[in-house]
Parts: sequence; C-alpha cells; structure tokens
Amino acid sequence: MSKILILGEHDGKTLNPSTHKCVTCAKAIAGAEITVLVLGADTAAVAAQAASIHGVHHVLRVDRPENAHPLAATFAPQIAALAPAYTHVFGPSTSFGKDLTPRVAALLGVPQVSDLMAVEGAHRFRRPIYAGNAIVTVEADAARILVATVRVASFEAAAATGGSAAVASRTLDVVLPTHTRYVGSRSGSTDRPDLQTAARVVSGGRALASAENFKLLYDLADKIGAAVGASRAAVDAGYAPNEMQVGQTGKIISPEVYIAFGISGAIQHLTGIKDARTIVAVNKDPEAPIFEVADLGLVGDLFQVVPEISRILGA
Repeated sequence: MSKILILGEHDGKTLNPSTHKCVTCAKAIAGAEITVLVLGADTAAVAAQAASIHGVHHVLRVDRPENAHPLAATFAPQIAALAPAYTHVFGPSTSFGKDLTPRVAALLGVPQVSDLMAVEGAHRFRRPIYAGNAIVTVEADAARILVATVRVASFEAAAATGGSAAVASRTLDVVLPTHTRYVGSRSGSTDRPDLQTAARVVSGGRALASAENFKLLYDLADKIGAAVGASRAAVDAGYAPNEMQVGQTGKIISPEVYIAFGISGAIQHLTGIKDARTIVAVNKDPEAPIFEVADLGLVGDLFQVVPEISRILGA
C-alpha cells in the first residue's frame, strides 16, 4: 500500500485549491491511503475542510505558535519527522510547495521529483522538461521515501465535499531552527481572484508600455471577475509586480479562459499557460508566436481593443 502525505497549503482560514489537486494526483495511485497534513497555530477550521475532501482518509494537525506563518525553514523539520511513516510526500508546485519540499527532501537525504503531471504507477510518473517542450517518464526508487511536487495545472481539483476523514492532532518533539524568523509580509490588496486558482485570467505584455496602462487590464478584469497576470518582459520592465508573472519562471496556471494582450508568446511564457482550456490572444503583430497556440486570435491594437471590450461589458 502507498501511504501518501500531502502538505496542505492554507492561509490560516481556507485550504488552497492546490491541495485538492494534489489529492487528485494521489488518488491516481492504486490503493493509496491519503493523509493531508496541516501546520499552523490553530488549524481546526482548515483541518475540517481537508477532512471533507473526497478521497482523503486522514487529516493530521500540528499546531504550535511557531507555525503561525508558513516558513519553510520551520515547517520542513516537522514534516521530515513525520515522513518516515509514509511512502510518499507530495506538495503543490506553487510558491509554497517549491520552497518547502526541497528542504524536506534534503533533510530526508532523498532526491525530489518535480512537477508530476501524470501518474503511471506508484513510483512511475510523467513530468515536463525543456520548458514543456518534452515530456519524460521517471521512475523513483521504491525503497526510499518519494518527495515530489505536483504540477497543479495538470490535475482537476478533488471534490471539496463527500469526504469524512478522521482528524488527529500531533505534538512533535522537534527542535526548530532559529536562523529564520518571520518579519512581515506585504502584498497589494485586491478583491480579484488568486492568479493560480482563477477561472479567468487577463494578462498583459511589454506592449502595454507602462504600469499606468496596466490599469486598462485591471478595469477589464474587474468587469469579468478575472485575475491579472503579466509576461516576464512586462515584469522586468517594471510595469507589473513580480507576483503577477506567468510563465516558466513565474506562475504556471490552468484557467478556463486566458486572455493575452500584447504578449508575443515566448516559449517560457507559453509553458505557464499550456494547460489553459481556452487561450485568447490580441496582438498587432500577425506573426506573433502566441497565435500558434491561441484558440481565438485578434490582430489589433490593444489600446483600442481593451477599452472597446470594457465599454461593451459595461453597457
């Protein structure tokens, strides 16, 4: 039997949908017994949400003051202490998971497999390489704990209801490092959906020419309930903050609809949107590479197209 420990990502109140997608990946392993681990200062509400996920068998809570903020340096030793009871440790391929799972693997002295996108067996998986241009099949050593990140863009979220997992609390006698401490966090406040989980995403490239012009996209996004993303070129130029970057070195997303304005379609960007259900591209260059992958394309000036769309939606 495969005993799989999934690292639950949450904000202290709500479980991130990436956890549900990790459950879907784990369920594809025959005979898997799935446990969701939630660490925090008071995880009662989040643990209850995890227990309701269809396919989850157990939920493990580890509450202590040091876990109030999700620091990888603090979480990793605790996870490593629990890991020997499991055959697999899965984390989402989000910023949270990419920061945390390598530390866990290092503490356990095992290699990590990144970006699982398909399951072929308990230790056999497919994952992308070369910016998504090729897919390889990898087989991990069944005699060792497998630590892996799950490419959340490749899996549907497991149903949030229908489960009735038992919830248990654990107290760990683990010495936590003191070289890392939480100082604070800052992020732009917005009522828009989270970029990595949004059903609709409006994204802009360097062609917007300024941070001021990105307000055109914010206005459009607010009208359709979409998140806002940006290409690396736009982020590097200072037109959009780093947390909005979509692509190989940014966020990999899988929205129902992805609308790209003024994005040429470099392979690094396409890697981040290849799992989108519908891709819409607007670019004044008819030879832009993004038109090769777009389901719908419009050759036009975004400074005319975006205001017109917003006007129609606002009518």
